Amino acid sequence: MEKKTCEFKAEIAEMLDLVVNSLYSKKEIFLRELISNASDAIDRAKFLALTDKSLVADNPEWSIRITADSDAKTLMVADNGIGMDAEELEKNLGTIASSGTKAFRQMLKEKGGESLPELIGQFGVGFYAAFMVADKVTVETMKRGGGAALKWESDMSGGYTISDGERDFPGTSITLHLREDQSEYLRRYRVEELVRKYSDFIAYPVTFRDLSVPKDEKDEDRKRREESEQKPLNTMVALWKRAKKDVKDGEYAEFYKHLTHDWEDPLETVTFSGEGQVEFKALLFLPKKATMELFMPNQKRGLSLYVRNVFIGDDIEMLLPGWLRFVKGVVDSSDLPLNVSREMLQDDAIIAKIKSAVTKKILSSLEEMKKKDAKKYDGFFSAFGAVVKEGVHTDWENADRIKALLKYPTARGDAGKRIFLEDYVKDMPAGQKDIYYIFAEREDDARKAPQIEAARKKGCDVLIFCDPVDQYLSESLREFDGKKFVDIAKGDVQFGSEDEQKAEKEGNEAAAKELKGFIDAVKKQLEKSVSDVRVSTRLVDSPCCLVAREYSMPPAMVRMMRAMGQEAPDEKRILEINASHPLVKKVSAMEGAELENAVAMLYDAALIAEGSPVADGARFTKLLSDLMLK
Repeated sequence: MEKKTCEFKAEIAEMLDLVVNSLYSKKEIFLRELISNASDAIDRAKFLALTDKSLVADNPEWSIRITADSDAKTLMVADNGIGMDAEELEKNLGTIASSGTKAFRQMLKEKGGESLPELIGQFGVGFYAAFMVADKVTVETMKRGGGAALKWESDMSGGYTISDGERDFPGTSITLHLREDQSEYLRRYRVEELVRKYSDFIAYPVTFRDLSVPKDEKDEDRKRREESEQKPLNTMVALWKRAKKDVKDGEYAEFYKHLTHDWEDPLETVTFSGEGQVEFKALLFLPKKATMELFMPNQKRGLSLYVRNVFIGDDIEMLLPGWLRFVKGVVDSSDLPLNVSREMLQDDAIIAKIKSAVTKKILSSLEEMKKKDAKKYDGFFSAFGAVVKEGVHTDWENADRIKALLKYPTARGDAGKRIFLEDYVKDMPAGQKDIYYIFAEREDDARKAPQIEAARKKGCDVLIFCDPVDQYLSESLREFDGKKFVDIAKGDVQFGSEDEQKAEKEGNEAAAKELKGFIDAVKKQLEKSVSDVRVSTRLVDSPCCLVAREYSMPPAMVRMMRAMGQEAPDEKRILEINASHPLVKKVSAMEGAELENAVAMLYDAALIAEGSPVADGARFTKLLSDLMLK
């Protein structure tokens, strides 16, 4: 055919400028788009060949080839797919948003086709991403099933040409004449990096060849080069598309390592398909160990989003709630509506449904692990329990299910042992109505805390909240199995039956009257440090302790916030004294300076017992030394 020169229409030229300069956030996306188009072309050829065997008379080995020529500064992406004739060439590449894939799908729908091949191209603008890195693009194509070789060429100056081509077999090759500053895409390592990132699971082998070969190349180097040219850059193994019964455990483990670069096998593998209004497939992994970035801000989530085997992104936060950010894996959907650059999701409702399904599936998997393999679940919770707890505060829809997965150490339990909330409730003694807990920075400190003495004496266990996240999320717990959570170091807490509580209350009132003078003296001396002094219902063996008002911030949380450079309220607390303790009885009989020094030491001892620093360490040391000398 004679060379034909065509002009882009004014609105088309404006749209092309938008595609090249604004549509994509990363220039490297061009390679993903060209490989996707090549994959689509092969898919179309294979699909049409089901009813027209003449299309595959040459018995092709389907493949996508990338060829770099450093001397000419060109990069070519070629396929042996369906190809194009003159009319398709002008329509598909001369008119934006008129892709062959879109037209092909529309044709099949009009014919009532029920089984559509999974083609990713929808908008007809991906090809033009090539102009982000090239100042000229040449397309050579030949229609499969019979047709002349054609060449399309444009430098974006306002038009394009179509002429006879030199291609001698069906398919399409796109040659990019790279800009001076885009030579990185001629290097094998860079191309391989992008193929693995965006097109690793394309179903056809993607190979790379560099035409720039040293003249003095040795035979050994030539042999290695030719072997590497035959080796696909992509794995082509989209395991999530295969039935679980057809995949060996070792294959899942290798895929997990390839996906995450973890050197260990996953703790658990979860496969499932979403059907109904939204169809998708997911392959999820629970790692064995937590990594540092788990608690670092602005880190990407663990799931990678694919649309028909083509990578879209791994920072799609909408696919996974924050408290499941440790989950790794893949979600692939044929139904996801993407914008033309495939970098933003258009329909939040569909994404919300996928997110909900993924969340519920992981919850079900954890519930099954908890029920069937206690040892494995303990390993999981040791690694990720602190993150799972966040879900109680942020995921109200699933908060009750998340609570049932939580484990805590207790005052009666052995060091390192945790129990479920349901087990705590089951072991509650008759008469205990609430779930008791105490904050501490270390388990051992909590077990020795004076505030839990009466609870232990009455047979009540106490949950130990010692993860930093516990202190932020305690208010979100509220209740479990109809039982309220009560901080044992806050407010007024009494134990035992109603009769026991009544008798204890009367005894405390009598003791308070007897010690009124002593209590008033302590209040006056410590008025800048405490809000009140009273006889305790918590203490058994210790002489005194500090407790907070019901809605005050725990001291451990205050210390943590200040260590992080944040402001924290300086709230006065209540000093409780054990009226029956020998030391309190002895100190209450003192007067003058002797009483003042003893009260100061009692207050400092209460601070030390809970892990808080004393205000004047030098004075405490001197008073202690004087006491020891006496």
